[in-house]
Amino acid sequence: MAEGSTPRIWAMRMMFVALAMLLIFSKLVPLDFQPQVWAGPDMLVALIFAWALRRPEFVPALSVGLIILLADLLFLRPPGLWAALMVIGTQALKNRARTLRDQPFMMEWLAVAGIFLTISLVNRLVLAVLMIPQAPLGLTVIHVVMTLICYPVIVMISQWVFGVRKAAPGDLDRLGQRI
Repeated sequence: MAEGSTPRIWAMRMMFVALAMLLIFSKLVPLDFQPQVWAGPDMLVALIFAWALRRPEFVPALSVGLIILLADLLFLRPPGLWAALMVIGTQALKNRARTLRDQPFMMEWLAVAGIFLTISLVNRLVLAVLMIPQAPLGLTVIHVVMTLICYPVIVMISQWVFGVRKAAPGDLDRLGQRI
């Protein structure tokens, strides 16, 4: 019952927002002034997906939308498109969270891969239709692969450091209902 208490939920929501802001800030800090030839992982996407699958109540859709919209503006991406796709993808994963909690980690990873590949493809297609310049396809593929490779690391850190675990079938939410 303590897992579903309102103060804990709000504390974890604030922790999620703080971690997201830290990831955005760390990506903005210039560590190397040479242009990169490869695309690194999107740790923010991995964090959002990991927390949304493990504890959907910690990741409200409004928070995801506002955080990604802020990232769009700061990273000079077309504002709103990636935010909308991330909200849709996160909600799709939240809808699957109950069925995936009894499955092995590989099934969770495949679900995240499917959603991330889908929203990345839709993003590229919309940008292509609107004739907005975008990164080469090779960099996008590397970006997706690197993010999916880093997903298990983010899950482990979330579980061990922040205590974001999958809900057990007998856990109760804040209203006393079974999760």
